[in-house]
Amino acid sequence: MIAITVNNLSKYFDPPKRGKKRNMGPQRPRGINSTIRAVDDVSFEVLKGEIFGFLGPNGAGKTTTIRMMTGVLNPTEGNIAIFGRDIGKNPIAIKQITGNVPEEANVYSELSGWQNLSLIGEIYGIPKKDRMKQADFLLKKFELYEKRDLKARKYSKGMKQRLLLCMALMSNPKILFLDEPTSGLDVQSARIIKQLIKEYNKKGVTVFVTTHDMEVANELCHRIAIINHGKIVSLDTPENLKKLTQEYKAIDFYFTNRVEKSEIAKLNTVREVQEVKEGFHVIVENIHEAIFEIVDFIKRNNLTIKQFNTHQPTLEDAFIKIIERGGKN
Repeated sequence: MIAITVNNLSKYFDPPKRGKKRNMGPQRPRGINSTIRAVDDVSFEVLKGEIFGFLGPNGAGKTTTIRMMTGVLNPTEGNIAIFGRDIGKNPIAIKQITGNVPEEANVYSELSGWQNLSLIGEIYGIPKKDRMKQADFLLKKFELYEKRDLKARKYSKGMKQRLLLCMALMSNPKILFLDEPTSGLDVQSARIIKQLIKEYNKKGVTVFVTTHDMEVANELCHRIAIINHGKIVSLDTPENLKKLTQEYKAIDFYFTNRVEKSEIAKLNTVREVQEVKEGFHVIVENIHEAIFEIVDFIKRNNLTIKQFNTHQPTLEDAFIKIIERGGKN
């Protein structure tokens, strides 16, 4: 079943007038009539029950896209449907089944954690008894219950982020929109957020998430779309995206002896070499040939190997390659 359908979605902004500064969001290359194309003819589908990642460099159109998907911005062209219902024609009904945590969102700082949730529940029209029960459940689930009566302005960033997720979940949404949910968080808070996203997804909640953190995308997402200059340039599973860089393998090796970087760069199988700590990180095309050549180099120069590791391509490697080449295979 399709949870989200995005068809030919575009968002254009007029260029700023001279002498005036306007906050227009991401600026893209100018096109016809000097308009700025933040999102340019984007189409994709999100399946019910999946975690769908939306990746791209700064200014690629990620935030503009998610703002249109959550009804904050109106598209210039195209349409978005949530479970088959056009969000432009059914905004209230759509908001009742979705939860949204924007990147720059904030809690009501002068209200306590519990009051923040109670207010959101009231806005959604949840009966008092039910919203009290839901608020207590979420605060305990997100490890905030002991701080429920503390004003939110005294919460740490990680606690505020967890409270924002609680607020988004108050109405038991079918779809969660998360814009950079772990940005700027410490390791422990990020781990809690990731675990809770997985847990709610297992319960059937569809998650649409934008992130700059490749580890988060690789760990959480079932499929990933990569956007650049307002266009989708690749869409696949993390594993299939990593296969796009399969010809690139990495080897790390460390010596007890001093070896010059230039000597490693001369090896036939080495495409790129970086110095790391006491050794080298090299990119090779054929890992088997490279290992034999490096071992031969070690023997010829009477070197003592301290450590030797091989690495498969990462999602970050795939992301960089896709962005650099500007599109699909």
